[in-house]
Amino acid sequence: MIGEKQSLMKNDVLWNALGSMTYALASMVLAFFVLRILGEKEGGIFGFGYSTLGQQFFILAYFGIRPFHITDMRGEFSFRDYHYFRILSSFFAVLLSIFFLLYQYTNGSYTVEKVSILFFLCLYKILDGYIDVYESELQRRGKLYKTGQSLFFRTILSVFVLLCGLLLSKTLLLGVILMNLSQVLSLYLFAILPLEETRELGAVHFIGEKTAFTQKMKALFSGSVFLFLSVFLDFYVFSSSKYAVDAVLGSSSSGIYNLLFMPSNFIYLLANFIIRPALPTLAGLWQSGDKLRFKKEESSLMKKVLLLSLLLFGLAFLLSPLALWILEKLLGPAFSGKITGERWTFCLLILGGCFYALANLEYYILVTKRQQKRIFTGYALGAVLSFFTADLMVQEAGFFFASIQFVLMMLFLFLFFLFSGSHVKIAGRKGK
Repeated sequence: MIGEKQSLMKNDVLWNALGSMTYALASMVLAFFVLRILGEKEGGIFGFGYSTLGQQFFILAYFGIRPFHITDMRGEFSFRDYHYFRILSSFFAVLLSIFFLLYQYTNGSYTVEKVSILFFLCLYKILDGYIDVYESELQRRGKLYKTGQSLFFRTILSVFVLLCGLLLSKTLLLGVILMNLSQVLSLYLFAILPLEETRELGAVHFIGEKTAFTQKMKALFSGSVFLFLSVFLDFYVFSSSKYAVDAVLGSSSSGIYNLLFMPSNFIYLLANFIIRPALPTLAGLWQSGDKLRFKKEESSLMKKVLLLSLLLFGLAFLLSPLALWILEKLLGPAFSGKITGERWTFCLLILGGCFYALANLEYYILVTKRQQKRIFTGYALGAVLSFFTADLMVQEAGFFFASIQFVLMMLFLFLFFLFSGSHVKIAGRKGK
């Protein structure tokens, strides 16, 4: 019995799934409760800051370096190297968030209250990006279950602290400050302490070795900069309709749109449970030049993700009236008619999430084929299109056109990656 418990506590798949699902659910749970407790305006500020603006700065702190870090099994870079690099990227993210919020305040877009709340939400997400360096190192040292446990427990603690703070004080600013303090406590309890129990991988480099340190930082930057740019632009394209709703319609509308938008994130998450386990096999077939088996595996993945997408969109189409009615009743009388009237917006957002899942499948296939430039080109074009269309479409017809813009951008990414990948020829033997 004891052996079974130890096995369960060290189950990589279980804890990775629990951590990922809890992290994804937290944004929806918190967005709902902040709207319910504090109303549309503050709920809108929180939803935008937590899942959109804060997430954009999380990506800046994260810098897309995790895939590089967790695959460095030879210890080319030590944890100290990765740690100092993440300190630099996180510090840069804090500075940029301050400059961005000050700019929005000086041009009259944000109030002092909104700037203050958004700053602490950005800081919370930047801390998320910093803690990730510890979780990445735990995974690199063969302790993926500890990475999942860290993500699971610190997310639960943050949700608990914020909700308690809101219920007791009814003040969002105090709640997000307390949430940041819980994040610092989580860093120590669930990241630093577990890592100290494992063994270092690779040589240790000290800051006193100025030349070696500078070279290491440059090497890490050059090795991850295109990953960072792609991830950064990807999130901007994905969130451009949310930025537009906040800028054009204001915080109250932003909170409702953000809540309607959130299920589209789960489609991507569910699709990744299909895609990611197949990636090692897919990469092995590509590198060995086995064209027929690679095409077969690629086709099988496409069918599975497509089937999942059709199933989820069908359920959204059929069940959305009931689901939105229940959500509206749970939010309270102040939201009467504001949720149930957005059935088609909700269905379109689900459709956009389906296209995003398919786009991510093609993204991973292009990564397997080592076509980073084509990936970056797709995201860059998508970012330009989003910049010029999002605000205009929201101004034209509010939520409905915002959801159409989201669908069109996700469809563009999917088709661009699909046709870009189809022109890449596999090297080596033709298959059996």
